[in-house]
Amino acid sequence: MICIPSSEFQERIIRIQAEMEKNGIDAIAVYGDEYRKENLRYVCNFWPIFERGICVIPKVGNPVLAGAPEGEKYAKEMSVWQDYCNIKEFACVSVPEEIDYPLAEFSTLKDVLQGALKGGKRLGLVGVFDIPFHIMERIKNAVGNVEITDAGAILNRLRLVKSPNEIACLKEAGRQACEGYKKLLEYAVDGNPETMAAGAAEGAARMAGAEDINFMVFGSGSRTETVIGRATNKIMRNGEMVMAAMAVQYQGYVSTVEYPFVIGEANDQQKRFLNVLFEAANVQQEFLRAGVVSGQMVRAVKAVFAKHNMTEFDLYPPMHGIGLAEAESPYPDENAEYLFESGMCVNSDISIWGHPAGSNRIEEGFIITSDGPESITPFIRELVSKGI
Repeated sequence: MICIPSSEFQERIIRIQAEMEKNGIDAIAVYGDEYRKENLRYVCNFWPIFERGICVIPKVGNPVLAGAPEGEKYAKEMSVWQDYCNIKEFACVSVPEEIDYPLAEFSTLKDVLQGALKGGKRLGLVGVFDIPFHIMERIKNAVGNVEITDAGAILNRLRLVKSPNEIACLKEAGRQACEGYKKLLEYAVDGNPETMAAGAAEGAARMAGAEDINFMVFGSGSRTETVIGRATNKIMRNGEMVMAAMAVQYQGYVSTVEYPFVIGEANDQQKRFLNVLFEAANVQQEFLRAGVVSGQMVRAVKAVFAKHNMTEFDLYPPMHGIGLAEAESPYPDENAEYLFESGMCVNSDISIWGHPAGSNRIEEGFIITSDGPESITPFIRELVSKGI
C-alpha cells in the first residue's frame, strides 16, 4: 500500500525540532479538527472525526497526541506516536451540557502542554486561524504566563516541497479522482439530475480506494455561475454547460479534477469559451518548471484572457499548491517573484466567470520538475490537451 512510512514522520519531527531551536520555541502544539486536519495529519497521521486533536512536540523526544474519548481507539489506530491521552477540553460537540464519559481516563490540557514545555516559557502554536475562540482560551489558561507565538510558518515551509512518498500519495489520489471523473462524464447526460452524476463520481472514486471526498462542486446550465455550488436535483439538459470539480483524498493527500464540458453538442459561443480555457491551460504548461518565476506563469495565463477580451471575467489566480490541503502554498499572483522548485505539487485553476457563454474552470494536478510538469491527473490532461 502507498503510504507515508513512520520513519518519514520521525524525520519531520526532527526538522521541526531543529526549527524550534532556531526560533527559541520550547514546545509546539499543532491543532486540528475535522475541517482543518492537514497540519495535524502532517505531524502524526491522525485526522479527527467530530472531535478535536492536538499534537504537542517537545524540544527533545517524541510528540504526545491528545484528543477526546470517542475517538481514542481510532486515534491510536492511525497515529504513528504511541503516547496518547484524552482531555476533556476537546470533547466532541459544542453544547451547553457537560457530557460524561464514565469509561474514559483523562489528562488535562495543562498537564499535556506544561509537560512538553518542561519549564520553558515559549509555546509555538500551529493552526492559530483554525482554533475556535473557546479552545484558544483554554490553551491560554493551560499555559498561564507562557508566551504563545504563531508557529504556522515552520510547517508551511516544510510542507512546500513534497517527498517521493508524498508525491506517490498525490498520484494515487489523482488516479482515484480520474476514475471518478470518468464516471461523472458517463452520468452527466440529458435527463439525469446533477446529484446522480455527482454521486456516481464520488462512488467510483471511493471504490477506487479514496479515503474521503473533500468536496464535490457541481452546477449545470445557469448554475455554473455558482463558482462553488453543490449538486442539486436539477435535471441536466442537452446544450447545457457543466461545471464539476471533485477533490479526492488518499492517505491525507488531496488531488482535484475539473474539466469543463457541454452535454450533447456545444454551440459556437460555448466552443469559443471552452477553447480559451483550453488554450490558457496549455500555455500554462510551459511555465510549470523548476527555476521559472511563478508570477511569470500567472501573467502568461492572463495574457491569453486579454488576447480574447476576457480579462473582466478572470476571477482569481490560475494555480495553487496541493498536498494535505486541497489548496495550499504556493499560491502565486502576477506579482509573485519566487521561483518554482522541483518537488512542488500544484493544481491548475484556470477560470472564467460571468461570461455570456457561462462560467467554468479547469483543475488538474502537476509535479514541478526541472524538465517541466508531470501530470498527477493524466485523464484530465489528455482531455484538456485534446480540446474540442
